Amino acid sequence: MSITVAGRSHTGAIRESNQDVAVWQVREDACAALMLVADGMGGYQGGEIASRLAADAVMESLTPRLFSGDLDQQEMSAHDNLMAAFALANQRIQDRRAEDSQLDKMGTTLVAAWLDGTTAHIAHVGDSRCYLIRKGKGTCLTRDDTVVQNMLDDGSISEADVPNVPFKNVLTRAVGAMEPLEISYARQTLEPGESLMLCSDGLTNSVSQPEWEDIIQQADSGESAVEALIETALDNLASDNVSVVLLTLN
Repeated sequence: MSITVAGRSHTGAIRESNQDVAVWQVREDACAALMLVADGMGGYQGGEIASRLAADAVMESLTPRLFSGDLDQQEMSAHDNLMAAFALANQRIQDRRAEDSQLDKMGTTLVAAWLDGTTAHIAHVGDSRCYLIRKGKGTCLTRDDTVVQNMLDDGSISEADVPNVPFKNVLTRAVGAMEPLEISYARQTLEPGESLMLCSDGLTNSVSQPEWEDIIQQADSGESAVEALIETALDNLASDNVSVVLLTLN
């Protein structure tokens, strides 16, 4: 078995700057990989700074462990490593906010997946998502940290009401905006032929799930799938930055 990863981040059809970050790293033996998507928020370049700080902190913290070999032989579990990496990202953003009053509203979503062999460890804050793609169908492995999701959960609104909610993008959790940071974690086993997709809400708000499932299923490679997803989002006039990272277990 081997892992392949493809990804891309685009400004979108309307925005002038890209506050998303999409990065990944695959171990030389192609048996382990680390990938993440961050979607920054906050004026005065705050979103760009926050997402980059978070991405750099996570990759700096986890890449050495990714290349150190078997997770079972490491002092910390994958869960603990992810929690520590997210905490580092949170601290770095808060430290930067404290240095500049113009950045006092910045923060970022962050979703990361660490695959070792066939086991994926997923950590998440905000509304960027991780999907399992099995037999052409996507299952969301993360829960959006948003006011709208809370309202859906308590029955205040239905799915049909969501497009009409004026504050539908308001987050309840973001990296850099709270202390202590509350982080969600999930573990998922993959079979050969299955994929994980990380994405910012720029994709899910502009391309419907049946549409992106069909695009991935018809693509002949991860790279072509990612390109087609981005191009479809642009054709649909994506109003936000669009980021996708697609991992496939071969």
